[in-house]
Amino acid sequence: MKSHSKYISAAILILTLVGGASLYTTNTVSSQTRQAAQNDARAAKVAYAPIPGGTYAIDPAHSSINFSIRHLLINNVRGRFDDYTGTILYNPDDITQSSVEFTTKVASIDTDIAKRDEHLRTADFFDVAKYPEMAFRSMRIERKSNDSFVAHGDFTLHGVTKQIAIPFKLFGAVKDPWGGTRMGVEAATTINRQDYGIKWNAPMAEGGFVVANDVQIALTLEAVKQEPAKTQASSK
Repeated sequence: MKSHSKYISAAILILTLVGGASLYTTNTVSSQTRQAAQNDARAAKVAYAPIPGGTYAIDPAHSSINFSIRHLLINNVRGRFDDYTGTILYNPDDITQSSVEFTTKVASIDTDIAKRDEHLRTADFFDVAKYPEMAFRSMRIERKSNDSFVAHGDFTLHGVTKQIAIPFKLFGAVKDPWGGTRMGVEAATTINRQDYGIKWNAPMAEGGFVVANDVQIALTLEAVKQEPAKTQASSK
């Protein structure tokens, strides 16, 4: 009888411990879920100020230009460009008076594989010695909605200039901790590298080619409003 009581007591202890652990885990997950929901709710309540008109310079320290291209038909190779400058002239009252200019040093390409980057800089691909820059200059800005636009303009790569359209969205404005006014920009487009004379490839035994032609380009940018230089009062 005593032995039977011991088994019952042990079973109760195990159930209590397991139940307690389950309750602790459930409470912890529930607490984390609630915290995440509260954070999302706070973020959703952020009220952006209207983006003021003016000239904005791209902040490369908080921006990125990324690309992706299919490799061997089974995977995407991704990379970025690290050296670029850009200016956005924004006129909220007449979007047709807005413009975008962007210049990138092609030699700054980085796919995280040094040997591959060296090959991409050669005449097989970008030929950076002959064509050191790629650039975009808008000719027309089209408004699609309150914060969605399309930049129509000239894109120059590998010595070839073609007209392309780049859809983009604006976010902001916000004040940074240093008193500046910033807006965010997200843009994406696709180009065909063959259109720009970048044609290197190699056939695959299964059919098709090693490198795809379509290149997906994605830009995530922060732009800082440039305030007019203050003229010093004359001492006279």
